[in-house]
Amino acid sequence: MKIIELVLDETAMLNGIDAISIVENPAIEENFIALKNQQKVEFATQSEDKRLLIGPALIPNKTIYRHQQGEEFYVYFSKGTIRRASELFLMRGNQNNSTLEHEAQIHGLSVVESWIIEDAEQDKSRLYGLNMPVGTWMVSVKVNNEDVWNNFVKTGAVKGFSIEGYFADKVQMAKMKLANEDLLSEVENMTHQEAMEFLYEVTKILKDYEWWDT
Repeated sequence: MKIIELVLDETAMLNGIDAISIVENPAIEENFIALKNQQKVEFATQSEDKRLLIGPALIPNKTIYRHQQGEEFYVYFSKGTIRRASELFLMRGNQNNSTLEHEAQIHGLSVVESWIIEDAEQDKSRLYGLNMPVGTWMVSVKVNNEDVWNNFVKTGAVKGFSIEGYFADKVQMAKMKLANEDLLSEVENMTHQEAMEFLYEVTKILKDYEWWDT
């Protein structure tokens, strides 16, 4: 079965992790990565007073089964991709973006801690009974939502974290880069008239699309 490495394409309009979902089972959406913590590791809950959920958001090099458009395959994330995705998640101010089962947006949940495991033996996640590999993205989420805490967390209806975001196929990205380089080479060899005609055709195509500035 095909195994695909998912990477960040920071040149794309949509890229990176938009939200963290609390889920019981994984949810898959078309062209959208919506993954439960990959090893069915349940998050650790702290005391009633603190109302913190602690667990892995992404685990490096762990293959994840997917079924999309009739095709079965596996995907995985490298340590580097996970680290960069976790950085962008915070840099873009997404720490208050949460959903329930990748469907309903919920309020009152915030990522209050985020770290990458550097030493599997010494990492503080071991204090909570978790044994994650180096490179794992750990998060601690504060739950200031009575309904979510009482009806989903305490009842065990949700058991883990899941990420929501846009990633690219590393191999396909490389092919696109080569195609773009070939196109650039062709443009550079065009006469002025040919270049103007090419630009005119591209402009007509772009007018058919609406540009979103986020």
